Amino acid sequence: PAAEAWASWLSMENRCTSSNAATCTKCLALGPECGWCAQEDFMAGAAQKERCDVALSLIKRGCRPDFLENPTFGVMMPNKKEANTQVIPGEISIQLRPGVEASFMLKIHPLEKYPVDLYYLVDVSASMHNNIEKLNSVGFDLSQKMANISLDFRLGFGSYVDKTVTPYISIHPGRIHNQCSGYNLDCMPPHGYIHVLSLTDNIVEFKNAVQKQKISGNIDTPEGGFDAMLQAAVCQSHIGWRKEAKRLLLVMTDQTSHLALDSKLAGIVIPNDGNCHLKDNVYIKATSMEHPSIGQLSEKLIDNNINVIFAVQGNQFYWYKELLPLLPGTFVRQIESQAANLNDLVVEAYQKLLSEVKIQVDNQIQDIHFDITAVCPDGSRKTGMEGCKNVKYSDEVLFNVSVSMRGCNTVGGRKHAILKPIGFNETTIINIHKNCACQCEDSARHKRVCGDEIAQDSESFHCNGINCGSNEDKLHSEQCKLQEDKPICSGQGDCIGGKCFCHKTKLGRLYGRYCEMDDFSCPYHHGNMCAGNGECEVGKCKCFSGWEGDRCQCSSLSRKYCINSKGQVCSGRGTCVCGRCECTDPRSFGRFCEYCPTCKRSCDENWNCVQCLHSNNASQMTLDQCKTSCPYMMHYIDQTSECFSDPSYFRIFFIIFIVTFLIGLLSVLIIRQIILQWNNNRVKSSADYRVSTTKKDKMFLPAVCAKTVTYRREKPEEININISKLRVNETFKCDF
Repeated sequence: PAAEAWASWLSMENRCTSSNAATCTKCLALGPECGWCAQEDFMAGAAQKERCDVALSLIKRGCRPDFLENPTFGVMMPNKKEANTQVIPGEISIQLRPGVEASFMLKIHPLEKYPVDLYYLVDVSASMHNNIEKLNSVGFDLSQKMANISLDFRLGFGSYVDKTVTPYISIHPGRIHNQCSGYNLDCMPPHGYIHVLSLTDNIVEFKNAVQKQKISGNIDTPEGGFDAMLQAAVCQSHIGWRKEAKRLLLVMTDQTSHLALDSKLAGIVIPNDGNCHLKDNVYIKATSMEHPSIGQLSEKLIDNNINVIFAVQGNQFYWYKELLPLLPGTFVRQIESQAANLNDLVVEAYQKLLSEVKIQVDNQIQDIHFDITAVCPDGSRKTGMEGCKNVKYSDEVLFNVSVSMRGCNTVGGRKHAILKPIGFNETTIINIHKNCACQCEDSARHKRVCGDEIAQDSESFHCNGINCGSNEDKLHSEQCKLQEDKPICSGQGDCIGGKCFCHKTKLGRLYGRYCEMDDFSCPYHHGNMCAGNGECEVGKCKCFSGWEGDRCQCSSLSRKYCINSKGQVCSGRGTCVCGRCECTDPRSFGRFCEYCPTCKRSCDENWNCVQCLHSNNASQMTLDQCKTSCPYMMHYIDQTSECFSDPSYFRIFFIIFIVTFLIGLLSVLIIRQIILQWNNNRVKSSADYRVSTTKKDKMFLPAVCAKTVTYRREKPEEININISKLRVNETFKCDF
């Protein structure tokens, strides 16, 4: 078969010789059919590049087999006895070369009567009061039903509510310890997650733990379920998960769960680290770490072989149903009032989870591609992540696994990958051996040549270890680079004679002068890559004329909706994306980024930079200093001249100040004049009163005595005044 394979390679275009590869490493990287003759006296007088050819041709041309560099590739099964009982093989080794594909079959056989660990994780907010009462009787009934499925069944219990900070709970002193006073219930204080009972086969102990459970509460609708789920998954020693058991996590709730970014409402910004943080069985990081993301939660559930059963009451059932594609190995069912169907729900979910066999690749290695096809018992074929459904205990599921290597660019890094069936506690480890290097050390009798010797055709070679090449090769390599700092042929092709030959991939087509374009790695819009209005180039959409946006989904005509009344695009503070302004200046906001309360202040602070960069008379040295000291201003200077409008604003402010001052001064003078006029009027009025000689004034007689009498307070003298009656027109006279 090997000879037939080489013959088929010979019938094709011989890229080994046409590439003019002058080193062993370059030769082997061309493809699995290429070999290198390291024999020193091979074809005396021939050029170095003639050492690279199809292996069979090299032997026919006189290369001794022991000097032929042509690494093998294929699958090697280990000799040790398999420890796995459900997933076979448990370990395998694969040797790869660029452009080749190695395949093997993976068998999965689910066992009957498998040990089961079931951990109840219950939302104990006040609205779940009636459902929790049902748990008192669920333990014994469920253990009876599970006896037909598993001979070894254990139960555990934990409760959760939410993060114990505002706005998730009420911090009012009257409600901090009893959040559900509105339900007329005596509630326990709220908590993020409490591990109540480790997994046990003592059903009475489970029942007692549930009976002691008190209800709690919070004030917002979503709960902290994902926080509790992650802790229940990673805290294996606390929960008591057994390595040999099928692990089920039953999440019982009637509300949605908070997601990763929700905790920023409470000022919690530290990302969840995915580790166990239980102290005295209480989650102690609830108030300091964010909720986990769905991707992070999915990773932890898969790593710890945990299947999740969501038992949801009410309409939130549909919210959890949407999560199923994002959380592999999960199952969701709607529970009836007071959890009447909870036992049947668990049994049904367990049987369904056992009947689904899926597989995924963990510990992915760069440049290594896996193609997995499931061969189901009914004869149908699915992808690895789709897997097979309705698998019975007596059935065996086969997975055809193909592994290929795209290139030899990666040095070091991971050496093995893991094939992990979802929900199983057994895996397959794939040890990867990359056969890219040549074994060119000296032999006992002959020196082995790998291209680092001076060729007989007088070409000048520059060598660095085993990576050797001529000046012509280096020139050709530079011609295959999109930019000087970019890899040859964008890392997606081979450079032969200064021209890129793009690799073939099952994902799609690679094309372009430098293999920089493809038709599969760019974003899609409404099912079309780059919305059908552009080409994919290095993972980004390059839009055709008249289109824009990261997916080329927007017409360029939409730019007119970003122009303000002054004719500026986004007021010079942003970019127009699909007819809407995205403000690049973080200080600005508004439909056209027109509002920027602190922009003027920034102009004042950076006035020297503005003047410096706009000075027409500045020397080149001054301009260079400006660019060095004010680089952060460069992208503002070209967009707007608002800073130069500051002097006019100052003049307007000065004029307004002067006018206001004059009006105030004039008002003071007018008021002062009014007050003085009023006082003058009063004085004149008093004088007229004393001088006037009206009839009323004639009734008063003027006094003619000027003597002053002083009285003593201690003993006032007795005074007798005898005044005789005066005649008409007689004047009073003093007798002294």
